[in-house]
Formats: sequence, structure tokens, C-alpha cells
Amino acid sequence: MTDTSTPSPDEHRERLLAEQRRAEECAAEPIRTIGRIQSHGYLFGVDEATGLVVMAGENSAEWLGRDLREAGDSTLSWAIDQSLAVDPVRAEFDGMRCDVIVHRGTSPLIVELEPVIPDLDYVRTGVVGAIQRLSGITDPDELRHTAAREMKQITGYDRVMCYAFYDDGHGQVVADEREPDMEPYLGLHFPASDIPAQARALYLEKRSRVIADTDDAGSPLVTSLDPTTQFDLSLSELRSASPQHMQFMRNMGQAATVSFAVVGDGRLVGMFTCAHRTPRRLPVLLRRALEVLALQVASQLAAAEQIRELRRQLDARQRRAAITAPLYGRQDAGELLMTGSRTVLDAVAADGAILRMHRTVRTVGEVPDPATLLSALDEAGAIALASDALPIEHPVLAAAAPGVAGLVVVPLGAEGDRLVFVRREVARTVDWLGDQRPANRDQPLSPRRSFSAWREEVRGHSVPWDHDAESAFDLGEDIRAALAARAQAELAELAWRDSLTGLHNRRFLDDRLHTLLADGDVGLVFLDLDDFKRINDTYGHDVGDAVLTAAGRRLTGVTRSSDLAIRFGGDEFVIVVVGAGTVDASAVAERALAAISEPIAVEGTVVTVAGSAGIVTAAQGSEAAEILSAADAAMYRAKRAGGGRVSG
Repeated sequence: MTDTSTPSPDEHRERLLAEQRRAEECAAEPIRTIGRIQSHGYLFGVDEATGLVVMAGENSAEWLGRDLREAGDSTLSWAIDQSLAVDPVRAEFDGMRCDVIVHRGTSPLIVELEPVIPDLDYVRTGVVGAIQRLSGITDPDELRHTAAREMKQITGYDRVMCYAFYDDGHGQVVADEREPDMEPYLGLHFPASDIPAQARALYLEKRSRVIADTDDAGSPLVTSLDPTTQFDLSLSELRSASPQHMQFMRNMGQAATVSFAVVGDGRLVGMFTCAHRTPRRLPVLLRRALEVLALQVASQLAAAEQIRELRRQLDARQRRAAITAPLYGRQDAGELLMTGSRTVLDAVAADGAILRMHRTVRTVGEVPDPATLLSALDEAGAIALASDALPIEHPVLAAAAPGVAGLVVVPLGAEGDRLVFVRREVARTVDWLGDQRPANRDQPLSPRRSFSAWREEVRGHSVPWDHDAESAFDLGEDIRAALAARAQAELAELAWRDSLTGLHNRRFLDDRLHTLLADGDVGLVFLDLDDFKRINDTYGHDVGDAVLTAAGRRLTGVTRSSDLAIRFGGDEFVIVVVGAGTVDASAVAERALAAISEPIAVEGTVVTVAGSAGIVTAAQGSEAAEILSAADAAMYRAKRAGGGRVSG
């Protein structure tokens, strides 16, 4: 049965501090220069200049000052003199067949010997079949479980676990192949101090680690050099473990272990640990073969993770694009993001969101009081923030957002525009490998006595943001890019628009007319308001501007969707009738004059104005300047004929 505890915030904080102290204490252990080896093998330090042994384990101290070549086996002599491989060479030493491992580049030269284990000498051949069976598995969970099962069958150990490590250093048992009478550990978490940072770093250099007997006191190193000399055993096969770790293993009921690193992208992402209830060790060649198996698993896990990440990124990008694409139009950006058919909550999973843009605040979903939270963020100077433990990490902000434990703040501009995502507080449950409370330890820094499953429920957290925080900040970048592009497009559009009437201007006509004439037939209506100077002189220029604005609006109302209404300058307008002949152009001109002649009410004054229009039609390929000049001349003919009419 799993023991369950719900600590108070103070108890939880104290436990975290104790774990931090244990991690710091573990980090101080000299595991690379521990000065002791496991007693089932022999380790020598050889002065390469003289060939003499200058350092050895106490179990072979009689070799100090002697030459290992005196052992009499030519293979051993060859290995010492010439071998460039870390993998072992088989030789005889003191009447025993041993695997010899020579560590080139060390000073003194480290030479290790492990007695051969005859009954396991050829077990390594089973690794090839295991690798072949694993090669077709793409699901990470299935891969880990199957690899653990294969390792258990090959090694004969009682239990084989696969660990996965998280960014904060703590780990989880993600596969657990064991004998039926053993307590299950699958799914349980363990703190970072169980496999401290310097131990994980060492696994990047040496991919396997064996402890043959946890009751083995080991053999101290002795030397003919300065007695204070510390020897780096980082790559040693026989390096002993710290007393704390040995006690940890005994408390777990482990008499022997061998572990294999799972390395991805230059960091330790996991580990396979084989554990046995009685002393046991594996031959070096079998360990090397299992290192290759672990490398294969790491490669397949990396490929699966890469595919999963690419799919996640593609899905997230598509979700963001569906939300930000409408921002390039003219509709209100805040309204689109928060009240459109798709809102920001479709891109980032949250309980609610608050948007402040151009001093306007909008919300979607369930949110705390926006004014209070935004004010608190302003006072705290929080520009970009992501937290799933707000009451613990930012208590001042938590006070401004009751019930909220998850917060992501995304900046959108220099004027305090921001997008805020919130998640409510939820009880956070973690199943641990052993009770993490002080009562389960002899001393605060001691290993746990019991490793039975222990469940901890912690308050003050939301569902972790994980990739959702990244999606929120990516969405912010997309929104900023869309708004910047929209502003640039609006500026560019203003260059083509008449600021008074909103119609396209003469610059736009000069740019487009040549293209329209090249594509097909075009009709041109050149329209001028009759006696417009009288309106300005009688009513003033403000009324005159209002008349021009009304005229532009009416011209837009009578043209076809394919036509272009343009303010040419002053009180002159041009209508480009696309793909039209004389009849269509004349009809547009007549409708335009009729619309303009309707009375215009301006500030309590009713103004009536008439217009004169000239029309010209041009076949494909005509020159723009010629057709404009012809239309202008036709308009003046209409004026000379009395105005208020169309002339061709």
C-alpha cells in the first residue's frame, strides 16, 4: 500500500532545502579520486618510463617497484606496451586468466585486471539478437520496457530498471523488469541526490559502472610515490563507491549492481540499472556489449523524441497561424485574439487569458480580476514570466490572483501591452521511491531506510506549463510580427490613398493604369465638380472638404467591384472601368453624376453640386498618358457645353 502525505507549505519547503543540502553534500564527494578499488580485481599504476609499478591496490601491493612483465605472460606484456584499446585483452596473471584493461593517456598508466568468469564468457553473443529485436521499436515506452527485459534475460540479475532524468535532476523509474516476489518500482520518482550531478557527469565519460558486492570493504590504493598523491580513477572499471552509496544500495536490498548510461544530445537522459540480491559481476566484454545496446536505445529514443518534437512544433505552429493570420487584415487585433472563432486559448492550453493592447483590456476564459493582476505585474516590473508555482515563487503576484498557481506573462510591446495566461491551482501528486521525510533517514544526510512507494500531495502548483510556456512566447512573437507587418502595410496603403476622401490617389493611378491597359480593354471616366470654387468661397473650406468627402463616398457606391474610384486632384475624380466599352463607361459616368447631384447636408447647411464627365475607352495596349489626356479633354467639352453632362 502506498503511504500518502500532504505536507504543509513549510514542511514541503523544509524537505526541499534538506534535499538541496544532500545534493550539495554528494557533490563534494571525491568520487573520481576515491582511493579505493573493489577487491575482486587488480589495479596497477605503471611508470611508463621505467615500466615499474608505482601504485597498486592493497590486494596486490607486493608488485610495487616490480615490472608487471615479470608475470610471465607475453600477452600481458604486449597489452602494457602496445595496446591502444580500452576493451580488454585476455592474459594470465598469477595463475589466473584475466581480462586486462589498459587506460592510455593516464599518468601513471592505469592497468586493470579482472578474473575471467567462465560461465558468462559467451553470454554477450545474446546482445546481438537483443539489438536486432529492439531496432524496429519506435514507441519510447515499449523500447525501454523491452530493453530492460532483454537485459534481465542476458545478465541474469534479479531486477533491471530504466530511469529517465528530468531537467531539475530528479529521475523516474520508467521500466521495471523484476522477479515476481520483488516490490514494484515502476513509475516512482527519486530525488536528484540519489544519483548526484557529479555521478551523472561521470557517466558521460564512462558509460557503465559495476558494483560487484556492497559488503566488499574494497582494497585501498598504496603507492611508492608521495603518499598524498590522489589518483584519478574516473575511467576505472574497479573504482569503489562511496560508503553512503553502498549503504543506500544495501537499504534497497541490492548486493550488486551494474548500470549503463543512456546519453542523448551530450547529456545523461536515462540509465539502465541491473540489481541483484546476492553478489554478482559481469565480464568486461559483456559490459561492453551492453554499452552498445544502451547506445542503440539512446539513438532510437533520440529519433523518437525528435519526431515527436517536430510533430508538436508543427501542430503548435499551425494553431498559432490560425490565430494570427487574421491579424494581417483590418479588423481589431484585440477582438480577433480574444473573441474570434479561434482565440489565444486554442494555441496555449490555459484556464483563461488577459490581453492588454493599446490600453484596452480583454479577457477570455476564467481569469482573476484583470485590473488587480495587471497592476501587480506593472508594480513588480514583470515583463516576461513563466511559473507553475506562483504562490511559492511569486507570493506578491499570487495575492493579486486568488486561486491562480500558473502564470505566463508574454510582452507584446514597449507600452506595457501584454498577454497573460493563467491556470488554476491543482493538487500536485508525486509517487516517490521511498518516504522523503526526515523520519525515513538516520540523519538528514543519510540514505533512506525504506524504499516503499510514498505519495506526496503538494499545494500551490498548477498543471506544469512544459511546452505550453514555449508556445505562449512563440505566439507573442507571431503577434508582434503580424502587428508590425500590418502597420507597415497600413503605411504603404496610406501612400496610395487620398487622406481626405479615402479613395486611391493619382500616384496609385499612375502605377496601375499601365498594367490595366496591358491586360485588356479599359473605360476611363474623368469627372470634375462644376463651379466648386463657389462652394469654398461661400461656405468655407471645411464645407468644401466635406463635399469632396461625400462625393468620393458616392462614387464608390456607384462603381462596380472591379472598378477603381480615384481622386485625381482638387475637385477632379477618375473612375477606371475595367474591361468595359463605351456603353458600360457611359452608364457608370451617368450614375456618378446623378449620385453627386443629390443634395449634401453639412453642419446644418444643404449644399448642391453638379459635375461634368468625359469618357474614353481604350483597347488593350493603349498608352496611359494618351487615354488620360483624351478623357480630360472630353470632360472639358462637357463643361463648355454647359456642365452637368457626359461627353465622349
